[in-house]
Amino acid sequence: MRKIAFKTLGCRLNLFETDALVSEFAKMNYQVVDFGEEADVYVVNTCTVTNQSDHKSKQVMNQMKRLHPKALKIVTGCMATNFKEQLEKSDKVDYVVDNDHKTAITSLVEAHFGGEIAAPDQFEKDLFGYDAADNTLHTRSLIKIQDGCNNFCTFCIIPKVRGRAISRPAKDVYENIKQVVAFGYKEVVLTGVNIGRYQDKNTDFEQLVENILNIPGDFRLRISSMEPDGFTESFFRLFAHPRLTPHLHLCLQSGSEDVLLKMRRMYTAGLFEDMAGELRRRYPGFNLTTDIIVGFPGETEEDFQESVTMAKRLQFGHIHTFKYSVRHGTRAERMPDQIPEKEKTRRSEIIRNLSDEMKSGYRRSFIGRKQTVLVEQFDERGFATGYGEHYVPVIIKQQGLEKNVFYTVMPDGIEMKDEPVLAGKIITQ
Repeated sequence: MRKIAFKTLGCRLNLFETDALVSEFAKMNYQVVDFGEEADVYVVNTCTVTNQSDHKSKQVMNQMKRLHPKALKIVTGCMATNFKEQLEKSDKVDYVVDNDHKTAITSLVEAHFGGEIAAPDQFEKDLFGYDAADNTLHTRSLIKIQDGCNNFCTFCIIPKVRGRAISRPAKDVYENIKQVVAFGYKEVVLTGVNIGRYQDKNTDFEQLVENILNIPGDFRLRISSMEPDGFTESFFRLFAHPRLTPHLHLCLQSGSEDVLLKMRRMYTAGLFEDMAGELRRRYPGFNLTTDIIVGFPGETEEDFQESVTMAKRLQFGHIHTFKYSVRHGTRAERMPDQIPEKEKTRRSEIIRNLSDEMKSGYRRSFIGRKQTVLVEQFDERGFATGYGEHYVPVIIKQQGLEKNVFYTVMPDGIEMKDEPVLAGKIITQ
């Protein structure tokens, strides 16, 4: 039995694609092992959204080359697409597989060990050619519904490495979900590059979600990161369904109208705030998380303070903070008034501290409010850990519980780990 190990960097879309590959290799009788263990094959699924992402990807490749010189080494994902020619010339990896051919990695590995001379490009392009994954690295089942983006924000390289927007046929999405629910998954997460723009014939994103909520089975549905493209009350009403979790990650990027225009975002800060307000009005306690980029070219101190002020008003459950990173080939690369790195770091620290403060306050608000927790793993004490419906981590202070089971928990306090985590005991099962 050959051994294979995976390392995934970046977004949930990468996680979905890695999970699908893990499942396929398991079906082919490969033993999936931890990336730090000895294996015959190593696969790195890379990210290139920032310079830091590139740096992390290079670190992993260097480590793989140094520790496992005789193993078969494959790099795929967005960095592999963006820097394909450079990576193919290096001696760090054996195969460079772009996003279009990621589904062919299983065939590529089998061809290699069969003594064939194979190249990733000889296989068919297929962005959605992943079978339903029944043996993955996660308790949740990620479902890819869309790929690519047509927005062309001035800072973003994703359209270059993921291509133009394309939606998976709705019938295939439904069938995928039916299969993973039959496998026993209790939480399904919809993912893609710009899922709000999903469109398959007459089925838009709202209709897709509504149809998924009507699929029989014991599961709940979570929506991953979305662009705030002006959703209306018709979409917001779906969160009244008990299966749809009260959490959205809406990408703000800046609270400054001027900066949003320079970024070429498809909404205004005012529209974003209206959407957030409507969600909170309809569903008190709704967990709204976001991304904020600091140090975008030309961002003044006044612009930055507008982001800070808006974040304080909206009280996000968490903010992913990014220092603007120059991406070659984007419009923002050529913009004047690039912000010094030291100033980006200062602004980033302010947003991160604000995020920590808001996150702690938001999570403490759930003390005494029951949560439906899906158990994912166990800590060193044997206590179960998982996430409630609001995507807040919870420790169940009891032993002997089962993984991948829903428990109704009453949080009675906070435990400080790397971040504040709710803790409590089961009240009903």
